[in-house]
Amino acid sequence: MPDLHLEPLAEPLWPLLNKFYRQHNSPMKALKGGRMWVARDREIVAGLCLTPVVGGQWLTGVFVDPAYRGQGLAARLILQAAADGEGSVWLLCHPDLEGVYGRMGFTQDTVLPQSLSERLVRYKRNKPMIAMGLPRGV
Repeated sequence: MPDLHLEPLAEPLWPLLNKFYRQHNSPMKALKGGRMWVARDREIVAGLCLTPVVGGQWLTGVFVDPAYRGQGLAARLILQAAADGEGSVWLLCHPDLEGVYGRMGFTQDTVLPQSLSERLVRYKRNKPMIAMGLPRGV
């Protein structure tokens, strides 16, 4: 894997992450109030968003350029970004992704903050979803 730079993205540069998502036809977006993290190889090749919630952070917007997939980049970016924050990290994903996040230490054995629990109920009305958490200190 090339020598990539993993770093938080300053707020004035958030449009670059949204541009990256659009270039790859991804519906993901940088969420206001969150902390954006990116991996760069000159340009952005991966990104994510961590939004504060009670007791921790909500992980969204994980996307890796297809040319950089299969090299553990998502795991490196997620774990580095999570280590920089406080509390647990939760995500809501399709059940098919359980193994991917499980290898990073996420489990379904987690208690969601109310805001994410309510969101999960809404999401499950339209598609299969599970909640996973990465406990503090992992």
